[in-house]
Amino acid sequence: MDLPKMVRIQQKLYDRVLLDLDSVVIRDVERRLTGRVQAGQQIAIAVGSRGVANIARIVRGVAEAVHRVGGEPFVVPAMGSHGGATAEGQVEILASLGVTEAFIRCPIRSSMDVVQIGTTDDGLPVYLDKHAASADGIIVVNRIKKHTDFHGEVESGLMKMICIGLGKQAQADLVHSYGAWGLQHYVPRVARVTLAKAPILLGVATLENGYDETSEIATFDANELEAGEKRLLRKHRRTYPSLPIDDIDVLIVDWLGKNISGTGMDTNVIGRIRIRGVPEPKRPRIRTIVALGVTEESHGNAVGVGLADLISQRLRDQIDETTMAVNVITSGFLDRGHIPITLPNDRLAIETALSRLPLTIRDKARVVRIQDTLHLGELEVSESLLAEVLQNPNVSVVAAAHPLEFDDAGIIKPLTFAERGRPEVVSNGQLVGI
Repeated sequence: MDLPKMVRIQQKLYDRVLLDLDSVVIRDVERRLTGRVQAGQQIAIAVGSRGVANIARIVRGVAEAVHRVGGEPFVVPAMGSHGGATAEGQVEILASLGVTEAFIRCPIRSSMDVVQIGTTDDGLPVYLDKHAASADGIIVVNRIKKHTDFHGEVESGLMKMICIGLGKQAQADLVHSYGAWGLQHYVPRVARVTLAKAPILLGVATLENGYDETSEIATFDANELEAGEKRLLRKHRRTYPSLPIDDIDVLIVDWLGKNISGTGMDTNVIGRIRIRGVPEPKRPRIRTIVALGVTEESHGNAVGVGLADLISQRLRDQIDETTMAVNVITSGFLDRGHIPITLPNDRLAIETALSRLPLTIRDKARVVRIQDTLHLGELEVSESLLAEVLQNPNVSVVAAAHPLEFDDAGIIKPLTFAERGRPEVVSNGQLVGI
């Protein structure tokens, strides 16, 4: 069937950038640790599985700061059940993010073993990674952002990493067994117990702009960590990127993956949660989502594939069912792991989505194509949407209408974007931008 021509557009998103990232991390962490870490003390740095911008550089900076005050840093994977819930798998995930012993200049100690360090006020056991529990101090590093399963004062950030990340599969299983309510209820409660019982020295939080770049670094002592995270989350909500239009017939997503979002596709972007008993977002309103591939960094974990309606055989072949099953079962949100109807190639998947539209609107189908839900600065829209999206003053045309291109096997030509011009910044840790 004839496919609509697509127009490349650009959205102006929140664009603050922290230019001198490395020196800011080292300076702020060293200042916080001076006088608190003794020579030779073992300091665990908790690092997760998310695709946090510049995560390897940030971790290396934290390790350098620990070295400067006389401590001996090491990294522990803080990612719940990810990596197939194996110590080796979690090290592989860190490596795919650039966090290797050679780059960060300190050891990585990975284990799925935990120790119980307490209970919440309503009796839930609280667990902690065994290597972190034996350390003289713990530093937690993570991005602050909206969660994909629930909303509250604390969502996805330091508190969640302390609870589910450092608690490994044992804690993740317990908390997720209560569903989305359990995340909202227990993430802060478990984290408070860990903050009180474990030797947590610092939280190192990052914020990102709309272009997947680090916009801010903030450090918090244990006693100010929760309040600091709440403040950063409120700031983050005001700058969160979104699709430029709410009503879409077909959304084509080139890539889903764990390095894109904990749910493969960010539910806040696509307007789908698919957790039984949890109401769906009111916007955007998308009839059909077509997903075409899984990122290499996901190691076959296509959790969130169930948020799509149709997938290509290419994506299906990239799934490691064992790895995905561990993550999906631990989360408890089984619908997100259901494999959608699979079409032989990308073109047929897109054609099938369009063929299900009412005949009267097929020739003016509202189609949007994105690289993934993390990168929304440039995307493509069908010609029928152009006039509408250009009503937004932050949207401009990058390239004229062109057909979707496929190879002989029906695989779509990848989206490629020009590098964004660096916004004006200063070099002393100050931030500028909208």
